[in-house]
Amino acid sequence: MTEKIMMDSMGIERALNRIAHEIIERNKGTENLVLVGIRTCGVHLARRLSVKIKEVEKSDVPVGILDITLYRDDILTRKEHPAVRKTDIPFDLTDKVVVLVDDVLFTGRTIRAAMDGLMDLGRPALIKLAVLIDRGHRELPVRADYVGKNIPTSRPASVKALLSEEGFEDTVILKEEQ
Repeated sequence: MTEKIMMDSMGIERALNRIAHEIIERNKGTENLVLVGIRTCGVHLARRLSVKIKEVEKSDVPVGILDITLYRDDILTRKEHPAVRKTDIPFDLTDKVVVLVDDVLFTGRTIRAAMDGLMDLGRPALIKLAVLIDRGHRELPVRADYVGKNIPTSRPASVKALLSEEGFEDTVILKEEQ
């Protein structure tokens, strides 16, 4: 198994700065804009994006936390019982522009589960997707609107975002079998 650093802390910082500016530009500001992070790394990235957007626009963008555990399509086939954690979206999603935030986009199944979860909580005007990494290999018709970096991978490879909020140095690692 080989490990390769695909993004260091500066690369992640630059990607998040670009995504924040793209969100502002495409939304024409922050009106009706909310960020919802998918547990766990998506939450950290959503919070970072909110700070960056505030630095530019001087207005707060609310951040919610979405746990998708009960919406996963593999919940019954998993050997271990997944831990269900709290969803915390302390604002109404109805008629909001929701930017769903995750670390790595792969098959699209996590995003499908997240959209199901969001729709149970309200009726957003629009749902957009922001990801730090898009590694391809979609199984569902899901496309990110904002991408930090595209990393083509083999299907069995893994891509992991390690973030300081979880006790790591900010990096994105690609692991491939030899």
